[in-house]
Amino acid sequence: MEPQNAYHHIDLLCEASWEVCNKVGGIYTVLSTKALELQKRLGDRLVFIGPDFGAEASAPYLSEDPELAGSLELPYGLKARSGRWNVPGEPLAVLVDFRPMLPLLPEIYGKVWQQYRVDSLHAYGDYDEACAFAVAAAIVMTAIAKSRGAADSRCIGHFNEWTTGMGLLYLQINRPQWATVFTTHATSIGRSICGNGKDLYRYFQGYNGDQMAGELNMQSKHSLEKQAAHAADCFTAVSDLTARECEQLLDIRPAVVTPNGFDASFVPSAAKRAAQRRAGRKKLLSLASGLSGRQIPEDAFIVATSGRNEYRNKGLDLFIDAMASINADPAMKDRHVAAFILVPAWVKEPAPDLLAEGVEKPQYATHRLHNEESDAVACRLRSLNPDSDRLTVCYLPCYLDGADGMLDIDYYSLLPALDLTVFPSYYEPWGYTPLESVAFGVPSVTTDKSGFGCWVISEEGDDMMKSGVKVEPRDDEHYGRAVAGIEKTVAQVAQMAAPERRKLKQAAQHTAEKASWSLFIKHYDEAFATALLRARTRNEERRL
Repeated sequence: MEPQNAYHHIDLLCEASWEVCNKVGGIYTVLSTKALELQKRLGDRLVFIGPDFGAEASAPYLSEDPELAGSLELPYGLKARSGRWNVPGEPLAVLVDFRPMLPLLPEIYGKVWQQYRVDSLHAYGDYDEACAFAVAAAIVMTAIAKSRGAADSRCIGHFNEWTTGMGLLYLQINRPQWATVFTTHATSIGRSICGNGKDLYRYFQGYNGDQMAGELNMQSKHSLEKQAAHAADCFTAVSDLTARECEQLLDIRPAVVTPNGFDASFVPSAAKRAAQRRAGRKKLLSLASGLSGRQIPEDAFIVATSGRNEYRNKGLDLFIDAMASINADPAMKDRHVAAFILVPAWVKEPAPDLLAEGVEKPQYATHRLHNEESDAVACRLRSLNPDSDRLTVCYLPCYLDGADGMLDIDYYSLLPALDLTVFPSYYEPWGYTPLESVAFGVPSVTTDKSGFGCWVISEEGDDMMKSGVKVEPRDDEHYGRAVAGIEKTVAQVAQMAAPERRKLKQAAQHTAEKASWSLFIKHYDEAFATALLRARTRNEERRL
């Protein structure tokens, strides 16, 4: 089956994720920006399925229309609400309240152990909730197909991350004619290795996923992810970097690599970005001046990092150390750098009193934290005390949704105010933050341990003036080299003349255009064609 023709053979494509209409992390960006291209191919044959947290919870990203969910026959007391996801393409979405599945999990775990040897015995934390949602999502998929009279052999269930793996296995047991796709955005055991401070790259070829799962108390999540990957009709990963990780830790190479694209409709016009830049710079510099207790010059070079608050994995340690090293760079004696750490933490409340006259300076965080004495970013800033005549560092430890109480600008509206972004990740299967940055015309620094960084190298080589992206080498032996490399790039960009800066901005936007979903969606075309063909073969073998 030709990939571009696969959609003619699809009556229904249901994609399940914990982040459908639930803005938690990068997978939300993947699905919400991919939706438009899938919608063009499938129309309302595409349905996203996410979690509903009960009638008492709001669903701000869903424009409800009860007609679809009202036609579904759902067992076990499951309830769902439906409508349009408020993203480009406005695809259909169904949110299911999965809590009625929780009492049924022991029986489901037993069946999945018998057939797939998934070890749920060592489960803890969010494992049960994830599995309850995943199974509920699979049940909703089959209910939608039934309500539409869709043939099972022309239906695809697409499941994202270990959190939906139980749904894939449940679907294959109960509706074996469905084709299944499983996408790993990051292996649970790879992330855990890095999160526990172990060297992933120095010993990469020696790691055994099953052994490490036992050592790190990750048996259930790892077992579920591994078996879902092996059972899926098409297993995909978001980068070549992650594909190699899957091969090493899950003992299977993904059939298709499906890199994450970006939808240009999220980027405002040049005129609007210019207005956002003026407003954003004014707010950021005012905030930096208030926290530091001195007036930050209007021409300060503004650099920022953002994303999930994973101190080591996201390279927050490296960012802070690289910024601090600006103080020792003689080339920066006449250039002030305002550095912002835009990552959510355990926020207690905004702290406007920190901007008041007479407060002891310097202050770094714009919000009070519940754990100020143990927050890794706050602790590192206090120990380094990096502020100087050349540098001001500000920590905004909250989601930038436009209502943080201090900045009150959402992240996408703030991006144009930045002169450079830095995302020096140690572990980053793809890396949406640098891609978003260049899409908005803001040059970025990432590393060769991010899938996006590796893709940039493969497309443009290591030439920042050509791509708008600097890909800094990272490994387990040369941390200091990475610190120096990032500080050097910041200094070089900060001292560029206006024509060079414009050229760099244009190069960044050109790179983003090459990572458009309109170009990357072809990889999903291939994945769906592969899944349909494999499911057909699997079912023919089953009948023999």
